[in-house]
This record gives sequence, C-alpha cells and structure tokens, in this order.
Amino acid sequence: MKVELITWEDLENFKKELLQEIRRNTAHPRKPGQEPKEWLKSYEVRKLLGISAGTLQNLRLNETLPYTKIGGLMYYRYEDIRKLMDGVDRS
Repeated sequence: MKVELITWEDLENFKKELLQEIRRNTAHPRKPGQEPKEWLKSYEVRKLLGISAGTLQNLRLNETLPYTKIGGLMYYRYEDIRKLMDGVDRS
C-alpha cells in the first residue's frame, strides 16, 4: 500500500485552485457587462457555490454566511459570498 502525505500547504493550494475553478465556471454575473445582483436567493447561492441545501443551512447555522430573512425567503449579500469564497474573515 502506497502512502502519500498531504500538508496544510497542499490543502491551501488545492482550495485556491478549486475556488479559481468555481469562479471561472460561475455564471455570475449572468451577462457580460452586467453587474452582479447585490442580494441573492438561496437557490442562486447554492448554484453559485455548487453546494446542497443542507450545506447552505449549515453555513447559516454556524454563522459562516450571514443572511436576511424576508417573509419565508432567505437572501444573501453577494459581497459576503465573495468574502466566503476568498476566505476573508468577516470580523
């Protein structure tokens, strides 16, 4: 059995590459020259990040991704999503 060690640096590099790939394949903004929406609905965030509804719920519950609830809908600021993708601490 072959054993390979993965360092934290390897994981950080993988994260950066993965986020760059997500950004390249993201349809946001939808049309060239069009500014991204300031607020996104849950389904848009899930599509943008490529995550499930449960993962998005976990991001809300552990306060990783702030949101605003209006009626029965959750809205997320695009800037907060970008910060999450860039790994920027919100505090």
